[in-house]
Amino acid sequence: MHSSSVKPTLCGGHVKSIGTHNGKFHCDEVLACSMLKELPEYSDAEIIRTRDEEILKTCDIVVDVGGVYDPEKLRFDHHQKTFTESMSTLRPGCRFTTKLSSAGLVYHHFGLAVIARILDKKESDEVVQELYEKMYENFIEEIDAVDNGIPLNDFPMRYRINTTLSQRVGALNSSWRDPHPDELQGFQTAMQLVGKELKEKIHHYATDWWEAFSNVKTAVENRFEVDSSGEIMELVSGGCPWKEHLVKLENDLEIETPIKFVIFPDNAGAWRVQAVPKSPDSFLLKVPLLPAWQGLRDKELQEASGLPTAIFVHANGFIGGAHERQNAIQMARVSLGKAV
Repeated sequence: MHSSSVKPTLCGGHVKSIGTHNGKFHCDEVLACSMLKELPEYSDAEIIRTRDEEILKTCDIVVDVGGVYDPEKLRFDHHQKTFTESMSTLRPGCRFTTKLSSAGLVYHHFGLAVIARILDKKESDEVVQELYEKMYENFIEEIDAVDNGIPLNDFPMRYRINTTLSQRVGALNSSWRDPHPDELQGFQTAMQLVGKELKEKIHHYATDWWEAFSNVKTAVENRFEVDSSGEIMELVSGGCPWKEHLVKLENDLEIETPIKFVIFPDNAGAWRVQAVPKSPDSFLLKVPLLPAWQGLRDKELQEASGLPTAIFVHANGFIGGAHERQNAIQMARVSLGKAV
């Protein structure tokens, strides 16, 4: 068992050190402490590494040690046999079933506040609310799973991955050959590493990811302005990631008639029309561009389609193009079985 606690102990404006433990540390405890240190109430906290229960009783908050999960007492350990909590058990309606580590526990209780603090926003802001689940799925859950020994799959791996955040944190522990290990220095370095990645990840999702999400949301809301069927949506620019966002928005907004095609301008000033796949990573399409057009280009496609600015349709029917926006829309409409 490894352990950490955080105790803000102030004396004449100075943070007072209480003690440290030289045991090996894991990524979940480092991340838990890093998240707590982002909050104003713990920003000046002293990290106390110990298994001594008498010392733990003096701490304001305890993570990853002590055999107790009691949020009212600010005790957040997950090693006890009775602990089986996941995000799905603690947050009704949440889909993540991975058993929580100390990182997941702290994130569950303080994650919204941490994201809001890093972005200098309110917890109620839409971007903070949306990033909460996204950050768990793409950052925290991996740490929970690794710490709890949950394999990525049930089959033999074809190769080993040795560069995960958990492995990089583990490498900062003292060597087993060191007769006088100083785990405190390694722990502090690990907190810098993990804290940096936490902030970078949050800022990435708050900028690139959030802008793409907002663009797709606007496109979904305005889809009936593109075509009365509501099955074609228009993005303001090419290159904007949309597949993952579209799935989420269709579920969140309970859209009854799925969107089948997406149109957007490309860098050359032409228009693209892309078929929506059945899932973000699938090559199977809800509706492909018209089979009779697939593999045709320029004049041959223009004659076959009756669309004077049509440029091409891919041989697999997942994407096509036209010089004019309206012709791109018509390519989608005809493929949906609607008249030109």
